[in-house]
Amino acid sequence: MADAVTSQTIFDNERTAIMKFTNISDGTGESAVLKVDVSALNPSASGAVCDRVTVTKIYIANHGMEVRMFFDASTDVPFFLSSSGATQTLDMTGFGGIPNDGGAGVTGDIMFSTADASSGDTYWCILEMTKGYA
Repeated sequence: MADAVTSQTIFDNERTAIMKFTNISDGTGESAVLKVDVSALNPSASGAVCDRVTVTKIYIANHGMEVRMFFDASTDVPFFLSSSGATQTLDMTGFGGIPNDGGAGVTGDIMFSTADASSGDTYWCILEMTKGYA
């Protein structure tokens, strides 16, 4: 079996993307699973392809497992860890958000991993992001 996961784009315009993710675990968890594929987001009005996002808000609730978020690169760069049983709202718009500083091999994408997952553990997460273009 595998965890039951969903990904949903709630809003995607030229400047902002908002996406929701859920997981109901069977105990296997997730390991470096692609959640935000920036190339799949809507292009700019001039047709430029989105190549990165800055995370400006994170809403998350989880029960029984940790959720780890990474910017995808040759060596993934962690930017958020939600501990087991946490409910958090993080608004980082006051300082512009968490930019993707993935370094070598950066793709612009965001990956999730979970830790300490048991059958029946869950999370839901909403990411609000500002889009960037090459």
